Amino acid sequence: MRLLALGACLPVLLNAATAAPASAPGGSAPRSGTAVRSDHVSILTGGQVIRILDDTVDWYRSLGTLQQDATQPSDLLILFANRQIADKVVSLAFDMARANAELLSSEASAAAATDTSAESQALARKQAQVATEQQQVEQEIAADRQQLPTAGKGRPELAAKLAELQGELAMVNARKNLLDTLTEFVQDNDPKAANANALKRQIDVIAATVPGVGVNATASGAPAPASAPATSAPAATPLSPAAAAPARRGIWDLATEVIRQHNKLSSIDAIGERTTALADTFHRISTAPRDQLEAYSAQGNGLAAQADHATGEALHALRDQFDTLAWLVKQTSEILLPLGKEQVLLQRYERNLASWRSAAQKQYHEAWSALGVRLGIVAGILVVVFALGEVWRRAVIRYVHEAHRRYQMMLIRTIVLWTVVVVVIGLSFVTELSTFATFAGLLSAGLAVAMQSVLVSVVGYFFLIGKYGIRVGDRIQIGTVVGEVLDIGLVRLHLMELNQQGPLGSTGRVVAFPNLIVFQTTGGLFKQSSGGEQVWHETTVTLPAVADYGPIKQQLLSALQDIAREFLPDATAPDAPQVHMRLNAGHMEALLRYPVSYRQAADIDERVAQAVLRITAPQT
Repeated sequence: MRLLALGACLPVLLNAATAAPASAPGGSAPRSGTAVRSDHVSILTGGQVIRILDDTVDWYRSLGTLQQDATQPSDLLILFANRQIADKVVSLAFDMARANAELLSSEASAAAATDTSAESQALARKQAQVATEQQQVEQEIAADRQQLPTAGKGRPELAAKLAELQGELAMVNARKNLLDTLTEFVQDNDPKAANANALKRQIDVIAATVPGVGVNATASGAPAPASAPATSAPAATPLSPAAAAPARRGIWDLATEVIRQHNKLSSIDAIGERTTALADTFHRISTAPRDQLEAYSAQGNGLAAQADHATGEALHALRDQFDTLAWLVKQTSEILLPLGKEQVLLQRYERNLASWRSAAQKQYHEAWSALGVRLGIVAGILVVVFALGEVWRRAVIRYVHEAHRRYQMMLIRTIVLWTVVVVVIGLSFVTELSTFATFAGLLSAGLAVAMQSVLVSVVGYFFLIGKYGIRVGDRIQIGTVVGEVLDIGLVRLHLMELNQQGPLGSTGRVVAFPNLIVFQTTGGLFKQSSGGEQVWHETTVTLPAVADYGPIKQQLLSALQDIAREFLPDATAPDAPQVHMRLNAGHMEALLRYPVSYRQAADIDERVAQAVLRITAPQT
């Protein structure tokens, strides 16, 4: 019977490899005793397989960064599609890894079958010897059991012989079990077999770290089908009515949107680079299994040519080689097909990323445009505000000639100008006006409580500079302090303190008072009348006991009038000195009131004292 050439069967085997899971090949493993050529078995080493799986799983996990940036419905659709593609890519990667692990395991088994070490040969000879002994004992027991029914008088001896043979068979079985255990131990400690088993365990451990893939792998021994990914894509959050309605967005929100869109573009570019690198890796490693399949095809054609002229045992040996070669083609196809599918899926993934990047780039430009328009509007408003402020300043300079009034108008201009600037900038940064109003109210209440004295002083400033207020250079008295006004600030006023006990002049001290003094009744604020250079002084004199106090009163009044005419020649009638008599505790007192000028107050007081002593001395 003529065998079909392997080259003609190769498409059928490839189709069968597509339908069968990687860890459960449709064809049987190589038959026992059939040598598998080790140079045509392994495609990738265990380390290469683990590195590929690590790269694939790391790429798969990096998709979480894109999920954080997906806020638009179109973003969620692309993310959902890419998540399904990523699930398939990961599943195919584990298919490829398990298929390669099966090849490595077969290579280890073939190497163990052809092992020529002394220990392996000795174990093999002992196993063959024990198997022969077991077969002989079993045959002898079977023969004696057939003779037992017809033994007659020799039945007891035959039964004793059967018992002895049963014991001998038990001994042989014990030896056989021991040799099998030793052989299995030697095979398990073979480096290639240990590496293949370790690779399978590592693949299972890595699969357990991936949601869905690890569960399916541990439950059934096979990865999840590529068409049914276990990991579900993130569900799109329904938009609330408030979110659906267009809302006013401030500069802060627009700047945040620009930064977010820039970060989204950076994340998409980073994932795109990693996807391209992974696709290049799959393309690079797919070369080896493709070349291996071509070699298997050539080897199958050679075996087919030999089968045309083979008969008997040679034909049976060629059939075993065909079975082994078909299994190798099957396993190699299960490595090549996932790699090809992964490249196609990654190309779709890159196209989705490209469309997503185009949409994100458009959103990025729109965010920049919105931010630029808002900044331009704010800048235009500020230019108009400052232009109006400049018009105000020039109008004050041109039409207000009184220095104090001009100062007041310029101060009000500064306050209004910067208040409007702060309000414009504040409103441009907020999103909701109601939120800004609430925040401004709470902030104002807090400032009013924390800066109560300062705010009252600011209000007092406008009372001080009012129509009947004080001016720089005015002489005022606050409490017991008399001085000239040096400066009137928004919060405090400063006085140059004047000497009240001696000749008029500065004491060298500058006294500061808060402007809130105008609202306090305990301190008191006294201002010298406009154009006046004199004040009234009072003094009380205890008079000696006499029969008639009229002459003394007349003398005191005359002395005060003479002093007033000397020092205050321009004094009018209302400014004339006064003398009032009153009785206090049985003694007569004279209350003297006389005008004095600020500059000559000490001299006038001294002259009044001398006159009082001269008038009252003779009566003592």
